[in-house]
Amino acid sequence: MLHEQHEKVFRKGSTTYYFSSFFFPKKVRQDVYILYGFVRIADNLVDDQPVESEKFKAFVTQYYDAKETGIQCGNPIIDSFIDLEKRKQFDPAWTKAFLDAMERDLGQTRYETLDDTLSYIYGSAEVIGLCMARILDLPEQSLSSAAMLGRAMQYINFIRDIEEDNTLSRRYLPLEESSLGSLHHEEVIKQPTEFSAFILKQLQRYASWQKEAAKGYKYIPRRYRIPIMTAADMYCWTAKEIKKNPMIIFDKKVKPSKIRILMRGIFHIFSLTTGCGE
Repeated sequence: MLHEQHEKVFRKGSTTYYFSSFFFPKKVRQDVYILYGFVRIADNLVDDQPVESEKFKAFVTQYYDAKETGIQCGNPIIDSFIDLEKRKQFDPAWTKAFLDAMERDLGQTRYETLDDTLSYIYGSAEVIGLCMARILDLPEQSLSSAAMLGRAMQYINFIRDIEEDNTLSRRYLPLEESSLGSLHHEEVIKQPTEFSAFILKQLQRYASWQKEAAKGYKYIPRRYRIPIMTAADMYCWTAKEIKKNPMIIFDKKVKPSKIRILMRGIFHIFSLTTGCGE
């Protein structure tokens, strides 16, 4: 019943990660559900409208109190995550960085430099990659690649979700290298060439990080590499779709279908590759 609750949160929060995770062995998949259940609940608390900051702060307080006292708080999402932290020896600084990044969403709404964005990405995504490396019992040499994969995936989310973030009065992509004043549709349609060039530059940045992350695949056992590469390929697919027509992000949320994800996973079962091609 406990894992069913985590699975429900995970499935609702991420199509790509959820269906890619099918290719993990059951025990690993359950730990992945626990990790993503915790981070998704925290993320939802700062993203859902209207934002209920007090509920987020209560969630954070529950976590720290339970962790400090060693007494379960009664929230299965938090209690199971603390158990996972102990079993897999997560660095406590990783969870703190994640919760701090989520708290930033309650206040900071614009990121003006790449350094600012990367600071946020470390807490919101790179540490999740580090936790995944621990869940999979990967060697220390894999950690930088695991963090880079989290960074690359998060950056595609920022590009894909520009319009959604506009509705939340947020902008994670820095405009320091562009003459664009904002990423709102009514503004970018006045500068379509500049907007397309801006998006293509961000996609190139993503591709360079993804290429760096792929160097770490060699550290991942084959049975675990399949779901990791399946998810990564779906982000590559998303990048390609946006590259064809950057304005598509204002029309719909570009996401791979369940069938595409599962077929890619099956492909990797029979032919392990590290590229982004279909």
